[in-house]
Amino acid sequence: MKTGDESGLAWVKSKFLAGLSDAAMRQLLDTSQIRHIAPKQDVIVRGGEPDYLFLVKTGQARSYIVTEDGAEIILLWAAPGEVLGLVSLLPTPPAYMVNTTTVTACDCLVWNRHTIRKLAAEHPEIMENGFRVAVYHLRAYMKRHVNLVTKSAESRLANQLIQLATSSSGEVRDSGIRIDITNEQLSSLSDTGYFTTSRILSKWEQDGILSKERGSLTLLDPESLMAPEMGGRNQTNAPTVEKS
Repeated sequence: MKTGDESGLAWVKSKFLAGLSDAAMRQLLDTSQIRHIAPKQDVIVRGGEPDYLFLVKTGQARSYIVTEDGAEIILLWAAPGEVLGLVSLLPTPPAYMVNTTTVTACDCLVWNRHTIRKLAAEHPEIMENGFRVAVYHLRAYMKRHVNLVTKSAESRLANQLIQLATSSSGEVRDSGIRIDITNEQLSSLSDTGYFTTSRILSKWEQDGILSKERGSLTLLDPESLMAPEMGGRNQTNAPTVEKS
């Protein structure tokens, strides 16, 4: 979660930069290039050569795959501090495995593969941090799968909104916590059908929990989404998995 004054500094808290020595941090910043990317532009294309590593400095992007029938499944909502293209750290990397497209205008720190691997060889903690980020995402995907099997659609939506609100994606305003995301994107992130997502959000809006605008929403009463009946159920009362 960020305030207006903190929005430009959230990237400094990136897991990829955590605990780096002054020398490693200085070399990372000195060798990076700053790339400004307009909204709705591709950053990474699935199947492409893994030639670059990106650290999101400002803005938001989404990483996703496209199914055979053309549906988009969002795997990651990338806020400031997120790292994209981690496979570029490997000596024989696979091709990029997902697509990543900017949601808003983004500024990214960018390293080409030769540079980032040279720095990782000189400062092993860079490679270690990359591995930690990968494990973090693996743990998040495991939790997401468990939630799909054990939690209701309402619980999954509530959990996802709280996660977005407490990350760099949430912006604290006088009216509440604003999150720039569409119903369709939120439904994909929470593994919930689009019409179910719209119905639940409309109900929460009527209850005064949030307010909706085109392409964004504002949490007015986030504590309500943390209530036990929304956060999940025990195994003896697990809901039926929604087909969507």
